[in-house]
Amino acid sequence: MPLNTSNNLIKYADDTYLIVPASCITTRQDELTNIENWSEKNNLKLNRAKSAEIIFTDKRRKNTVQLPGELPDIIRVDILKILGVTVCSSMAMAEHIDRTLCSCAQTVFALKTLRAHGMNTECLHNVFTAVILAKLTYGASAWIGFTCASDRNRIEAFIRRCKRSGLCSVDTATFAELCNTADDRLFARVAGNSAHTLNQLLPPISTSHLNYDLRPRRHNRTLPKHPTHLSDANFMNRLLYRNLY
Repeated sequence: MPLNTSNNLIKYADDTYLIVPASCITTRQDELTNIENWSEKNNLKLNRAKSAEIIFTDKRRKNTVQLPGELPDIIRVDILKILGVTVCSSMAMAEHIDRTLCSCAQTVFALKTLRAHGMNTECLHNVFTAVILAKLTYGASAWIGFTCASDRNRIEAFIRRCKRSGLCSVDTATFAELCNTADDRLFARVAGNSAHTLNQLLPPISTSHLNYDLRPRRHNRTLPKHPTHLSDANFMNRLLYRNLY
């Protein structure tokens, strides 16, 4: 548990992430010391050489942000890979898309080689769906809101080229359709399962229907405030406001 209740400590397998808001920036060193102490008590060790710090800033803000001093023995980076998704300090996703498309291009070469050695069309399309589409849409619900139109157009253009070359079916859904389907499926699971990890992020149930005769909505939750463009980009806000009426 973090020392400050405003901070978050998230662990997935052997990856640990400490999230500190700007208002608690002075607690970074104390939190790291707390993690190291916990590790020692449990026969573990925090390897500072393999740890990294990334500071997210909103590039649209007019005021220049004064960055805090660097932590001892921990490098500060502008790009970090978090559970397979490459994120930048500016929250832009161009770097992630660059790396994903580069990896997919290598797979395209492999698929063309398999086709040249006699793989039939149906199997080729199945491999494309299982490998390339899976790479393109991996974790998309978390990062698609932070992309710009040019980022999404690059992925759409890649899929169109694959259709023209016969590597995938002409009926393959567009990238936008794939992301919307994934978003709706995940949101339905979160809203319908109180034990889901993301369910706690949902706003409380709205009581407006008790006072007004409203039209049915896709969900019965109170609409959260979204004061910044970054809050509009996160998964929960996007889905709460999507197709609301």
